Amino acid sequence: MTPLNRLVTRRFISLCVPVCIMALMSISSFAADGEKARKPANSSKASQQAAKPAPKARKVAKAKPVDTRPSYGRVAGLHQSGDALDLRSSVALVIDQDTHEVLLRKNDQAVLPIASLTKLMTGLVISDANLPHSDMITITQEDVDTEKGSSSRLAVGSVLSRGDLLHLALMSSENRAAHALGRTYPGGLSAFVKAMNDRASGLGMSSTHYVEPTGLSSRNQSSATDLAVLVGAAYNVPLLRELSTSPGREVAVGRRTLQYNTTNRLVKSPNWDIGLQKTGYISEAGQCLVMQTKVSGRKLIMVFLDSAGKLSRIADAERVRRWVETNQARHVVASVNSAG
Repeated sequence: MTPLNRLVTRRFISLCVPVCIMALMSISSFAADGEKARKPANSSKASQQAAKPAPKARKVAKAKPVDTRPSYGRVAGLHQSGDALDLRSSVALVIDQDTHEVLLRKNDQAVLPIASLTKLMTGLVISDANLPHSDMITITQEDVDTEKGSSSRLAVGSVLSRGDLLHLALMSSENRAAHALGRTYPGGLSAFVKAMNDRASGLGMSSTHYVEPTGLSSRNQSSATDLAVLVGAAYNVPLLRELSTSPGREVAVGRRTLQYNTTNRLVKSPNWDIGLQKTGYISEAGQCLVMQTKVSGRKLIMVFLDSAGKLSRIADAERVRRWVETNQARHVVASVNSAG
């Protein structure tokens, strides 16, 4: 190779080598970029999520079994009875408290389970006994409901005054409170039940019978006629009027403070002037409601038994109130055939 050729070759190599190196670098960079493009955008997150254990399946709370057994009144065919106001309660009675005039009656002699309306008699007997309301009473296992298996916010071991127990029994229909009142009565529960039946007999409530103080037993039975008498007697006790119409109450139980409210929404309604009330429900009795109230200037006692629904008993009371307001001047009496 001549000197000239060697010189040309060297210059050619010196020019080509850098270009080749740059080309190789570009190809490598392009390949690297291509590798990045082929990876998922969230590959690191995806791998982290894949590493996490699958979330546990949510536990779905089992719905409590609904008692669909028909009430005694429905079995007896009382719901087939019609009335002028199309009430959903199979039994109803509305009377003037002062004159004893009957404004409305429907199967008012029928004897049926009365559920927690029982607690009005419980309150009346406690009131009659003049027991100290400041006495402290402990909720025991004996007060736990074995009849219906109902729950209570008063745990075994809770200590409350007799006055607080009476308040909760009448306002919030607290079953353990009512049972504890009967259990701690002088002579015990059997003496208390006897006092309940003696008081009913003394009031002339000939169709009424009690076996326990809460109303959980379907063997606690009465008629609308008898219950109107009971409402009148309980209304004569100022404390029972006050406690049964209380809208709510905070009660200290150990280190906790429990908020209790009335079971009757009408107590808080500005359209109603209620002097005494009590609600009740077990499947055998249906939805029940008794009240002393003032409508169009008249003191009335209302009794509704075996209503088809919790809101229906309230709706029945509203129907009666509007009907009385409309027909006050005419003294109209609505009635259907009574069932014994």
